[in-house]
Amino acid sequence: MKFTDSHCHLDFKAFTHKGSASANLLLEQCAKESIHQIIVPAVRPDNWQNVLALAHHNKNQPLSDCNVFACLGIHPWFLEGLAQKNLDDLAQKILENKTQIIAIGETGLDGVIAKQQDNINQQMLFFEFQLNLAQQHQLPIIVHHRRTHNETITLLKQIKVSRGGIIHAFSGSYQQACQYIDLGFKLGIGGTITYPRAEKTIKAIKRLPLSSLVLETDAPSMPLNGFQGEDNSPLRVIDVFERLAELRQESKEEIAEKIEDNISTLFQLAQR
Repeated sequence: MKFTDSHCHLDFKAFTHKGSASANLLLEQCAKESIHQIIVPAVRPDNWQNVLALAHHNKNQPLSDCNVFACLGIHPWFLEGLAQKNLDDLAQKILENKTQIIAIGETGLDGVIAKQQDNINQQMLFFEFQLNLAQQHQLPIIVHHRRTHNETITLLKQIKVSRGGIIHAFSGSYQQACQYIDLGFKLGIGGTITYPRAEKTIKAIKRLPLSSLVLETDAPSMPLNGFQGEDNSPLRVIDVFERLAELRQESKEEIAEKIEDNISTLFQLAQR
């Protein structure tokens, strides 16, 4: 069985503060655990180049059997001080590096931040722009959501992205999940399903078609249940997989194979 971490911030200081040797060691550890792919979404303009460099370095690093893929975007947590110029810069960066990236993101809407910073209009502007970029370049999109299911679904219906994407860290009901799936999106399944209190989401994951699911860690964020206080890393994608297998009726082999299929099809990795 092989595994892909579809959402890991490998460029964050938690992984890079000890330099490239530490990052290479982590990738070697992932490869030993059959984690053969890590997808890294950028979150703000000042880390676009780092994400691109990380993927480029890995591509030219023959020692690792764990491939790193880059996505470019602007996350709703990091909009303070940003304006239209930053969106124009993103559009240009994507144009210049289209062959080096596999998706737009991470972008989306965050209801908690919107209340704290009173910036829902700015969030909507940045999200809409990136949805249009994804459609323009025929790329999938990585979507952040928190207490914004209705607003997110409304925008996804208005601005259809033909390649779909991933609803990162899905947390919601079966009905909400089906709406995303009907719009062509996969659901990112991560640490949420390891929390017993996430009863609504767990019930949904049990019922949903396997063709709609992908694995993720969101490392170094979102620690898994039982691992609070410990570092999260892409190695934890195995823990997420084991928990998912407990919830499903299919065999582990069937689950792993289908999820890898989902990733390959969504990001067209077989063509790279």
